Amino acid sequence: MRRFLVSLVANAIALWLTTLIVAGVKVDAFGTDDGVLSTVLTYLFVALIFGLVNGIIGTIIRVVAFPLYILTLGLISLIVNALLLLLAGWISQLFGFGLTVDGFWWAVLGALVLAILSAIIGAILRPLAGRRD
Repeated sequence: MRRFLVSLVANAIALWLTTLIVAGVKVDAFGTDDGVLSTVLTYLFVALIFGLVNGIIGTIIRVVAFPLYILTLGLISLIVNALLLLLAGWISQLFGFGLTVDGFWWAVLGALVLAILSAIIGAILRPLAGRRD
């Protein structure tokens, strides 16, 4: 459970930093007051949605498209991650708030930045998650 929470927080921080770096990726906070709590909860919610989309649908796509990954030397992963980011944005907008991506190429850039930041932050926070047994 602790690993899940640390991963969720790491992804939420990476998402927040991505919205600061990439102009075409934004998060609309829950509610109208723009308070810190509603903003933090929104980022955690969007990180949860993106994690679920990436974990379930992303895994299915990676298994089915494995020959494409080999053929393109892994470059297809940029396209797959961009589509997963767009899907997570679409799902979160069904709730009336959440992730907004301005277009496909913004999604490609956002997915690339998000993957890099998530790996860095995950490596930093990994000791908090505890040992793997």
